[in-house]
Amino acid sequence: MRIPAHSVCTAIRDDIVAGVYERGGRLTEELLARRYGVSRVPVREALRTLEAEGFVVTRRHAGACVAEPTEQEAADLLEMRLLLEPLGASRAAHRRTEAHLKVLRGLVRLGQERARRGSSDDLRSLGGWFHETLAQASGSHALTSTLTQLRHKIAWMYSVDAPASPADTWAEHGAIVDAVARGDGERARAVTALHTERSAVAHRLRFSGGGDRQDRVRTSQHSVNTSGPRH
Repeated sequence: MRIPAHSVCTAIRDDIVAGVYERGGRLTEELLARRYGVSRVPVREALRTLEAEGFVVTRRHAGACVAEPTEQEAADLLEMRLLLEPLGASRAAHRRTEAHLKVLRGLVRLGQERARRGSSDDLRSLGGWFHETLAQASGSHALTSTLTQLRHKIAWMYSVDAPASPADTWAEHGAIVDAVARGDGERARAVTALHTERSAVAHRLRFSGGGDRQDRVRTSQHSVNTSGPRH
């Protein structure tokens, strides 16, 4: 069975984000194919996609390598998210479906419950699902895919401090959903802009000032899981 290139792409991207491959490190088709249990054809296609996304660069005499973003490029990502997240929320206020609202409200209830209990282990995942669903509710595939790519790259370049008050964070999520449910695009945009700006303060560059997690390269082999969670 031929493994789809997008599954290989997801696996390699996830490992880059997780720090399995160090910044600037070579990505050879042969080793990647062996690691993920696939042929070199989907690996080659995946590397082309990842190069277009900015995770991989092709260097003369070296081939494909993990990109080495600058601090300015990393800062630009946060600025782009500050512009696009509010736009997505504004669009969602006019284009969301009842199914979107049901999921968003469910995530807010669950997040608020976990925040009250002090169970913070999965709050970050819940937050990611919330923002992914909010982007999907915008009804724009281009905007959704751009925001998804931004989240991947921000997760690669930054570590995020846990919020001092998770309850406040989920109260902000609730306010966003209320505005979206009312069809109030301007309110949705304003609340989301404030939420995004506050969250940006908690981001810390991973590659600033020397060694970081990317020095800890894992080498275990694993196969591509084609039925794994979406990203």
